[in-house]
Amino acid sequence: MSGASHEVFITGGTGYLGRHLIPRLLERGYRVRALVRDESRSNLPAGCEPIVGNALNSQTYREKIFPADTFVHLVGTSDPNPLKAEQFRKVDLASVEMAVAAAVAADVRHFVYVSVAQPAPVMKAYVQVRAECEQVVRDSGLNATILRPWYILGPGHWWPYVLIPFYKILERLPLTADNARRLGLVRLPQMISALVAAVMEPGSGVRIWDVTRIREFNLAKV
Repeated sequence: MSGASHEVFITGGTGYLGRHLIPRLLERGYRVRALVRDESRSNLPAGCEPIVGNALNSQTYREKIFPADTFVHLVGTSDPNPLKAEQFRKVDLASVEMAVAAAVAADVRHFVYVSVAQPAPVMKAYVQVRAECEQVVRDSGLNATILRPWYILGPGHWWPYVLIPFYKILERLPLTADNARRLGLVRLPQMISALVAAVMEPGSGVRIWDVTRIREFNLAKV
């Protein structure tokens, strides 16, 4: 599918995923606008149109979404850990509620949301809030793609590489295989490829892309 006639609105465009996703979409002919704080405008990739606003207040940006047909929501608490449970609700959940309401009002055809693998035996507060975020998306009636990575390997996020041999063993054992696959590691290029594919090939209803699905993507193929 050509991106020449399509527009994408992104929240979280200066973050870990956004700053890699935006150039890939621009390369494919999409017009991309990204919500950003005024002081962070210069952090957006070249070619992306900045929309100054606040992710926690849709009044500051909802009139700027149209004519985007796809809304990609990447806002979330950075470096999540159990001590940030309050932030998960004040930032992650609140921003999704704002984004979904704004997307509905703007008649967006496809909503893309990065959640987290679930269920999971750790990070329970984080997983719970992300599950609630998913429900907000479902309840909206929007066509949506929800991606569920666990940990995304990439710049500044290399340490889990040492766990890869252990994952391979766990994935082969019947008692641990399901959890090991669901909570597996995803490389940044795979994650960006999956996001690009989600934008390029919107589906109907709500579809879930878990770790196994995300790993199938390769930037060279999208």
